Amino acid sequence: MFPGAITDIAGLSVGHFTDPRRPTGCTVLLCPQGAVAGVDVRGAAPGTRETDLLHPLATLEQVHAILLTGGSAFGLDAATGVVRWLEEHGHGVQVGPARVPIVPAAVLFDLWVGDARIRPDAAAGFAACEAARTAQPAQGNVGAGAGASVGKLFGIGRAMKGGIGTASLKVGAITVGALVAVNAIGDVVDPASGRVIAGALADDGRTPIDTLATLIAGQLPAHLMAGMATTIGIVATDALLTKAQANKLAGMAHDGLSRSINPVHTATDGDALFAVATGGSGKPGHLTVLGALAAEVTARAVLNAVRAAHGLANPPLPCARDLGLA
Repeated sequence: MFPGAITDIAGLSVGHFTDPRRPTGCTVLLCPQGAVAGVDVRGAAPGTRETDLLHPLATLEQVHAILLTGGSAFGLDAATGVVRWLEEHGHGVQVGPARVPIVPAAVLFDLWVGDARIRPDAAAGFAACEAARTAQPAQGNVGAGAGASVGKLFGIGRAMKGGIGTASLKVGAITVGALVAVNAIGDVVDPASGRVIAGALADDGRTPIDTLATLIAGQLPAHLMAGMATTIGIVATDALLTKAQANKLAGMAHDGLSRSINPVHTATDGDALFAVATGGSGKPGHLTVLGALAAEVTARAVLNAVRAAHGLANPPLPCARDLGLA
């Protein structure tokens, strides 16, 4: 496991809600005093909320939380609970007589794990806020990673368990961290070795087949599923950034997904990464350096997510540790 967490950045806290009734949940990153943010959506099947506000030409400059959630489009309801929690605690943009919290969100598809009628809702989002702490958050089968799976190109019956992971790096006065919920169509690959550590399995249910190698060999899936995956996450830094720079940072962080997930950004994934800059270091940083660090911590968070995951029995989703791959 790689060290560090996104909460190593002062002013950020993370809370999970994991539903006890089936593997699903949501994860919130709180920055209630406000932080500059951007987003880059690369997958072709996204489910998002308030991402237009993060465009550099949009008026609002800061967000107060970002939500990652399971439950597909239904899970966006959890953002309402985050908004309510922030309002009750006096956080948001003053607009006339009210404070309006700004909470962008993204969802992943986990509806085939357990009863699909159970999805994160407003109460789940509120509970995640109540649970938020500045300590290193739990990883694996918690929050938005509870029902995540990977290696699904050849069907859920040959997939493995995904999860949520975090990591951070500090260089000089600046810290960069990532928090990623890994629910990809593709395999998770260790960039250092090129070895698949979680992904599509052979018929024996234990041996990774290497999805890309299998495709190159001409062995194609019988049916391609639409919109049933998605890796979502957040990169954060305490450097001073503009909205335009935050959007670029989110884009550069996607290189970390490209190194650690293959294939990625597919027609059936809704891959989206947010970027948050608190400015707490008081240093502007160098965007090229920050982007390189963001890609690295994103890749590390992906690997941590599957290494921390536990297998599920129904549907059978073994984890990397079960198969000796972690």
